[in-house]
Amino acid sequence: MTKRTSSKHKLDRRMGENIWGRPNSPVNKRSYGPGQHGQRRKSKMSDFGLQLRAKQKLKGYYGDVTEKQFRSTYKDATRIKGDTGQNLIGLLERRLDMIVYRAKFAPTIFAARQIVSHGHILVNGVKCNIASRRCDVGDVISLGAKAKEMALVIEAQSLPERDIPDYVAPDGTDKITFTRVPKLDEVPYPVTMEPNLVVEFYSR
Repeated sequence: MTKRTSSKHKLDRRMGENIWGRPNSPVNKRSYGPGQHGQRRKSKMSDFGLQLRAKQKLKGYYGDVTEKQFRSTYKDATRIKGDTGQNLIGLLERRLDMIVYRAKFAPTIFAARQIVSHGHILVNGVKCNIASRRCDVGDVISLGAKAKEMALVIEAQSLPERDIPDYVAPDGTDKITFTRVPKLDEVPYPVTMEPNLVVEFYSR
């Protein structure tokens, strides 16, 4: 499991965007960067800087996965036929922790990863505690008996700021089916993601 060692909101401030769309993000009040120099006029960013920023934003959105894991996902995306950027998004959306987040079983991607790692999620009726597991189309993901009563899960299901996307089909409040691998324009990102720049970054 990836352990995030710094505040989640620091990523929002560094990017200057509310990347998870949460109402309590500090960017909603202060759109400039952190620190004493945060309000200085920004100089024009180089191509490398734009590519690095796009990678950091995408990597951060998916729970700040490790560089090794993210690079490995990119390499897998290059081996699949078609657009590498689209393939990368598809592989990231197939992660179990992300599907749990999309299903609104958890309020944040970090909480989703914790719920999975603590053994509260079943895949096709079998307990799975590997957050990075890639689910297949048709897989049924459900909450364990204890998870159904967790305050965290109940809170997530009542969140108004995001909806369950149509490639995750709910069956009641505690079970969903992963129906298809989404394309970039189908993924409900609160901010613009640029996987094409991530591809450029790794293919340098």
